[in-house]
Amino acid sequence: MSSDHSTINHSTPYNHTVTPILTASASGRICLFGEHQDYLGLPVIAAGISRRITITGGYRSDNQVVIHLPDINEKESFELVDNIPYTSPRDYFKSAINILVRDGYRFSKGIEVNVHGNIPINSGTSSSSALLVSWINFLTNVADTPAPKTRAELGELAYRAEVLEFGEPGGMMDHYSTAVGGVIYLQSTPAIKLESFQPRLGTFVLGDSLQAKDTLGVLKHVKYGMLDAIAKIKKVYPEFSLHDYPADQAAQFKDLLTESEYILLKGNLSDRDVLKEALAMLKNNDIDHRRFGQLLSIHQESLRDAKKVSTPKINAMIDAALGAGAFGAKINGSGGGGCMFAYAPENPEKVAEAIEKVGGKAYLIKVGEGTNTETPDE
Repeated sequence: MSSDHSTINHSTPYNHTVTPILTASASGRICLFGEHQDYLGLPVIAAGISRRITITGGYRSDNQVVIHLPDINEKESFELVDNIPYTSPRDYFKSAINILVRDGYRFSKGIEVNVHGNIPINSGTSSSSALLVSWINFLTNVADTPAPKTRAELGELAYRAEVLEFGEPGGMMDHYSTAVGGVIYLQSTPAIKLESFQPRLGTFVLGDSLQAKDTLGVLKHVKYGMLDAIAKIKKVYPEFSLHDYPADQAAQFKDLLTESEYILLKGNLSDRDVLKEALAMLKNNDIDHRRFGQLLSIHQESLRDAKKVSTPKINAMIDAALGAGAFGAKINGSGGGGCMFAYAPENPEKVAEAIEKVGGKAYLIKVGEGTNTETPDE
């Protein structure tokens, strides 16, 4: 198992020709409550974690941007020109510069950076969003006229660079949670509302199933199945809203929906109410740790049985974690693979060992801080 004792790994060598002047970093994230709710207009509660992406670098004497990615044995380079052309579907290093230039930033000197991270990749823990937030934070501090942004503003910029710039589907949870850190409540409808909390939560154990996610397959069932169900209900009951309809009255819609749509409806109403209970704990700064864990497990039951986004291996990892003393556990991210996590304020090492015995890769994590910068003197 792996544990975190520092947020920035200073042991990674920077062995290129550029003198480093700045390090920017951002956290990965877990979704605590509200999985598969944001695209339905419902809020989410997410947390930054103590595993991070860091970017260290400085200026070049030419107009090249050179990005070293030693963790994945890759390197990217391109010229600083007006409206940098995209050459791949998700050209985020370039899109970040383009949107900043549109916002008035100027970059007359080339940049060379080294990227390092210890967030599991392609596992639903937002390594790509953490990378983009770190990159934008770095850029706003090394522009010709540096103009640093707040953490929330950096999250919004990352959302623009990743989602809006390429017309991709997706919400803002990943970008805001990796940028702001701590625990956040994010509401997108009818307007964006962001609240941040610093609750005294204990240790979590992140478990990577080492299985690739099937995001598109999951969304076909979960997202479009639920949107179809809502459309059917609104034809008969135009006033229906997922935001406030009582969960105990869902049975009146049973004859309007297919069996799977009805199960999805009940699951979404349950998830909404679980989130509301968790939010009340956060607002009152009064965490009942065992109940908090139970809420995670109730959420997992919906994700497993109603939304069907869990997998046999992740189910086994969750059962192992609970059997070893975790207070609660759930899948993390869109599902169909990727990671789970357990809330284990007592004996987290035992929980991690149990997860690894059934084939997962376990990491001890805490709620982590948002994006930040350091200079070599710090």
